Amino acid sequence: MNINSDYEKIVRFWQNKKITNSNELETALNGYVVLFAYHSGKIENNNITYNDTREIFDHDGVSSYTGDLRTLFEIRNAKDASDFILDAFEHQMPLDLSFICKLQYCLTKNTYDPRRYAIGERPGEFKKHDYVTGRYETGATPADVKDEISELLGEIAEMRFKDNDQILTAAAYFHAKFENIHPFSDGNGRTGRLAMNYFLLRQNTPPIVFHEEDRKLYYQSLEKWDTLQNLRPIKLFLQIQAIKTWQKIASRENKFSR
Repeated sequence: MNINSDYEKIVRFWQNKKITNSNELETALNGYVVLFAYHSGKIENNNITYNDTREIFDHDGVSSYTGDLRTLFEIRNAKDASDFILDAFEHQMPLDLSFICKLQYCLTKNTYDPRRYAIGERPGEFKKHDYVTGRYETGATPADVKDEISELLGEIAEMRFKDNDQILTAAAYFHAKFENIHPFSDGNGRTGRLAMNYFLLRQNTPPIVFHEEDRKLYYQSLEKWDTLQNLRPIKLFLQIQAIKTWQKIASRENKFSR
């Protein structure tokens, strides 16, 4: 397996679709929005199931649901966030502070527990307290979050890319740095993954499913950035996940188009 070559094939497959608006994007994604939501949610919440996610995305509700309400809200929020991304793509919304806060609000509304509310935390607002984010990290201090996120978004906005490899490097940097800053009291992983995919879409590059069965490798890759500022593991992880996301359908479509 030549990862670089296989990834370039996936990107070319995506770019050949020549997507310019939300209707074309929705068609290109087809059922993949369900996979994005399911896998991203399940990375942090084992109670999320594919069938429940599929039902909510297809029918805006579930039948015979016996799980907890928070899980149900998280799945419903993932659908709202997917709709928000489509609308943002249609209107070419910039990846800025307002976008990040709106996205996090979509993903976390109605899910903050009473303890978080009691200490002043709110969906769509940057954190007001410190939280453990990894083995050695608590993220940026609440006082520094806005400045650090603004700096990161500014860096990404100023970048100019010569090829697909540079775009993926920027995506890896954005995601690793975002998770390291940990700007919110909850929903940082889901927000960071979806925001990164929006960045990729804006660069005419395929979005990526973070497969929940690979979460251990995912966390290890992020930890390499936290401890060593080594970006290579998370970039390699993204390449592999992109190939895993799109290779079958790309091969099928290429076969029928010959």
